[in-house]
Amino acid sequence: MIEILSPAEVGRARATGTLVADILHTLKGRTTIGTNLLDIDRWAKEMIVEAGAQSCYVDYAPSFGRGPFGHYICTSVNDAVLHGLPFDYALADGDLLSLDLAVSLGGVVADSAISFIVGGSADPAGTAMIAATERALAAGIAAARPGARIGDLSHAIGSVLRDAGYTVNTDFGGHGVGSTMHQDPHIPNTGRPGRGYELRPGLLLALEPWVMVDTATLVTDADGWTLRSATGCRTAHTEHTIAITDDGAEILTLPSR
Repeated sequence: MIEILSPAEVGRARATGTLVADILHTLKGRTTIGTNLLDIDRWAKEMIVEAGAQSCYVDYAPSFGRGPFGHYICTSVNDAVLHGLPFDYALADGDLLSLDLAVSLGGVVADSAISFIVGGSADPAGTAMIAATERALAAGIAAARPGARIGDLSHAIGSVLRDAGYTVNTDFGGHGVGSTMHQDPHIPNTGRPGRGYELRPGLLLALEPWVMVDTATLVTDADGWTLRSATGCRTAHTEHTIAITDDGAEILTLPSR
């Protein structure tokens, strides 16, 4: 299903996107050496409930997971890159943490992810990998405008990732959002320009470049959810929800402060 939102629905999506971004901003600020992943999940729940929003994850049970997910945020550490199931783990100095959050507010969903290094340890390789996903995300957003096609966004994202020296997995990528979290069109993190669905104003897309240092192969953790690099290498993941407008792309998941 591909939804095209009305101007009023896009307005509600702005509020959802700001909420998601503010929660992620707050969680990053609270996360220090020794923070437990279950505390991050609890803080996310508290902020979602306080805002009168609904989690997109707690009852989520897709075919690729051992559902329902049962938590409010994805917490992926080091070799985990996607769908990280929170568990009893205290973060160590230098851990590379990705937080992925999707909520619904006013009947419209927004989805975003950030990656960062915990503590003060220098990690040039990890920092460079995070920066590559951020540049790729910016390139995908710059390519998003009415009349462009999904392949244009995928090509822009993939070109940045490959130029940075990473191989690209296409099993999971970006997607449409709207009244539900995961919708068509699927947006691979590499592709051919000029191919795929033509973008229209009112379309909401979640773009999410992610990479692993030395592999493109994923393995599923024993928890049935967490996806890890097959080689145990570190990973990074960045995501924004955007709205296609008459003038291009509007980033919805930016913090209010």
